[in-house]
Amino acid sequence: MKLKDDLRLEDFIRNVPDFPEKGIQFKDVTPLIGNPDALGTAVKALSGIFNGADIGVVVAIEARGYLLGAPMAMELGVGLVPVRKAGKLPWHTYRVDYALEYGSETLEMHQDALKEGTRALIVDDVLATGGTMQATAKLVEQGGGSVAGMAVLIELAFLKGRDKLTDYDLHSLIVF
Repeated sequence: MKLKDDLRLEDFIRNVPDFPEKGIQFKDVTPLIGNPDALGTAVKALSGIFNGADIGVVVAIEARGYLLGAPMAMELGVGLVPVRKAGKLPWHTYRVDYALEYGSETLEMHQDALKEGTRALIVDDVLATGGTMQATAKLVEQGGGSVAGMAVLIELAFLKGRDKLTDYDLHSLIVF
């Protein structure tokens, strides 16, 4: 796939006001993932940061994290572990409750998803308050793995999510 040198990933992010609740400015990645050059650029850029970092698995967060996590896992030559909302995984799970920018949630991961000592790269589309990434890191650690790094397409810096994740190697491609 030929990547365009003048491609600006920010140009493919759509702002949706008052979604999912009034006062929230949602960053929609659908235009980016719908464009093969933009998606390829994002996947290669995020994966490239972790080349040679001894990643054993990509742990992707439901749902838009899967859209980046699956191709990143292929790019890095490793498997993919899905992290889902409560009640969506069919096997025995670890679970973590956490706070969102606009509520609370529970995430789960299969108990047999990681082998002891597996180095995991956690991937999601957006870093907001940091709760989702922090909860996923706890799931990785409950499963016997370690967090080798974190990658997001978009970071909403004004929400200071990075402040909750200072113990981790966190990378974002776009910062708003």
